[in-house]
Amino acid sequence: MRLAFLTVLAGAMGWALPAAALDKVTFGTNWFADAEAGGYYQALVDGTYEKYGLDVTILQGGPQSNGGLLLVVGKIDFFMGGDMIGDLLGVEQGSSTVAVAADFQKDPQIMMSHPGVGLDKWSDLPKATAFVSNGARNTFYAWMRLKYGFRDENIKPYNYNSAPFIADKQSIQEGYATAEPFEVERQGGFKPNVFLLSDYGYSTYATLIEARRETTENRPELVQRFVDASAIGWYHYLYGDNTKANQMIMAENSDMTAEQIAYSVNKLREYGIVDSGDTIKLGIGAMNDARIKDFFNEMVKAGIVEAGTDYTKAYTTRFVNKGVGIELRPQ
Repeated sequence: MRLAFLTVLAGAMGWALPAAALDKVTFGTNWFADAEAGGYYQALVDGTYEKYGLDVTILQGGPQSNGGLLLVVGKIDFFMGGDMIGDLLGVEQGSSTVAVAADFQKDPQIMMSHPGVGLDKWSDLPKATAFVSNGARNTFYAWMRLKYGFRDENIKPYNYNSAPFIADKQSIQEGYATAEPFEVERQGGFKPNVFLLSDYGYSTYATLIEARRETTENRPELVQRFVDASAIGWYHYLYGDNTKANQMIMAENSDMTAEQIAYSVNKLREYGIVDSGDTIKLGIGAMNDARIKDFFNEMVKAGIVEAGTDYTKAYTTRFVNKGVGIELRPQ
């Protein structure tokens, strides 16, 4: 009765009761600010996180950062993971983290080749010089080697510089569908062939929201609010006005340009990276048990993950598959 009386009195006298305190949350990304994290910046700048009772700080990553470790030791609350290999290996190592949403339904990982030199089909690529990183060599390239006959002896180191690939017409290079082809067009003056690994069976989810297991158990409502608000942020970023989010991205990352962002957003839409497949009915962030099991089996065959690993500990579908935000998708 006292609260009801004060509420009425506040309205009558023109003053407001103190708002409920927002829960402070730090979310670490795995790279510098870019469109591939656009949904989270969108949810921040358009007030979606605040609407869900969250005061969110986005801590951008980069090659020298280790957001996964910051999550484990409790320095941040959520982390933007890569693909599911990290989660599976984490189970083997006794990690305390778990994937709670898959905001990319398709991994944007690609291989690129030069057009018109005999490397225009996926089946042509195993014979080419391959510019791949050390991380790729032990993850998706290991899968490519087993499944499609790519060869380790063809590898040359890729250090996030496309100049060697541009110079060698008989080469291929790893990249993201949303990024490296743009740079090759800009620097090399040609449009490379792009092969999205998910089109050839690399079925992992990507851009996973990671949380500590104790958070999912002790504060499930906090996890739910962050997952839901992030999904809505992605809908607004992909299909609404993302101007302010992009301005924040460029302010955070001085190397980012409006042209690169526009290219990336278009590719996110074109390839259905965020919103496709199960998300059409279940909403952005959806995860499918059977699909994760299939990916786990593929990684076991490739020798990346141990067969005895309990892959079900790597993720939970408790916070997704609820259709949150699907009404925001253009009809």
